[in-house]
Amino acid sequence: HVQLVESGGGSVQAGGSLRLSCEASGFDSSGFVFSTWCMGWFRQVPGKEREGVGEIDSDGTTRYAESVQGRFTASRDNAQNTVYLQMNSLKPDDTAVYLCARVRGVVAVGFVDYWGQGTQVTVS
Repeated sequence: HVQLVESGGGSVQAGGSLRLSCEASGFDSSGFVFSTWCMGWFRQVPGKEREGVGEIDSDGTTRYAESVQGRFTASRDNAQNTVYLQMNSLKPDDTAVYLCARVRGVVAVGFVDYWGQGTQVTVS
């Protein structure tokens, strides 16, 4: 079955950077082709709704939430079945569990087919 596994989270001081990775696996027998997937990044803070952060389409087009525009950059390596989220100029408000997901063209919870388990990012 399809799995998405995030890594790269951790603790960082305000102004610092982190790079998250999300590797997809388990889809070879399903006929899915990773390079055709639109992938999204979300974040979750306890007590708040899960928020879409950004997405990267199959052609590499990216879109971001206003709160991270200019600071976060999504990229992908289809040969590695992996997407990345480079996070710069981090702020304490960026503290959250970050999750990747396969999305159906819109980075919103209702448009997710598969979720990763999440990785914690803490900015102090």
